[in-house]
Amino acid sequence: MERKQLAPGSRLVVASHNPGKVWEIKELIVPYGFDAVSAGNLDLAEPEETEPTFEGNARLKALAAANGSGLPALADDSGLEIDALGGAPGIYSARWAGPGKDFGLAMQLVHDALAEKGAWEGLPPRANFISVLCLAWPTGEHRLFEGRVYGTLRWPPRGGNGFGYDPIFVPDGETQTFGEMEPSAKYAISHRTRAFEAFKRDCLEHVKRDGTVAKTGLEVEALDAAARNLSTQAELARFIESLRDDLSHNGTAWKASDLAAFLRSLEQAAAATDVPDAEPRWRTLARLLFAASR
Repeated sequence: MERKQLAPGSRLVVASHNPGKVWEIKELIVPYGFDAVSAGNLDLAEPEETEPTFEGNARLKALAAANGSGLPALADDSGLEIDALGGAPGIYSARWAGPGKDFGLAMQLVHDALAEKGAWEGLPPRANFISVLCLAWPTGEHRLFEGRVYGTLRWPPRGGNGFGYDPIFVPDGETQTFGEMEPSAKYAISHRTRAFEAFKRDCLEHVKRDGTVAKTGLEVEALDAAARNLSTQAELARFIESLRDDLSHNGTAWKASDLAAFLRSLEQAAAATDVPDAEPRWRTLARLLFAASR
């Protein structure tokens, strides 16, 4: 029986409500001509991640999105596995960040758990990031692809790029954390990129990379994803730098390009934005600044 293939130009659902993850996956697939839409934008419910493995949860999310949308769906389940903690936080990596997805809190929990075991003494603790991608169709057919990147952990967190546990992870052969590395350098070796390479070999060999990407649109998506996903003061500082660069290059897209207009817009955003109580305060400020700029 011939296996399904993705048709060039087809619409693909990114089965996630995590803005940072959605943006990373869209960055990978849009250059191949796919019309990518997130599960959140389609108002698809997030399924409860009840499987005990990354593979199981990726499959669960992809099939739920494919069945809910009637479209092929690509899901990712990823996390940080720490040798000294027996692979934890593993599939619970996001849950360690609590209801507000506060990865500042999650990184502190990692530090404290390792400190209890004396793992910060001597050589840096070994760890790896893992990403499992699942491509699924509404028929139930699906395929799995895995990528890993190995490295060590550092404390305190360093850098304002990336998201999640990036500021405490140094990949093997590098001296900077993922949080310090420029995005292009991180994506060249990241676990998600390595999983995507396996996906590409299996599913995209027949699809020509056309490079026809709406660059400014992706830049806006990247800013929005960063604002909704950051957890630390360093990440906020990096976001403000990116916002300033965006004003320099895309100022015509800003509805509030002078200080008075921006402050009025910021006041309106502060009054109108619904912010969960558990959300990290740095993320709240970033979301308000982004909303005011647009």
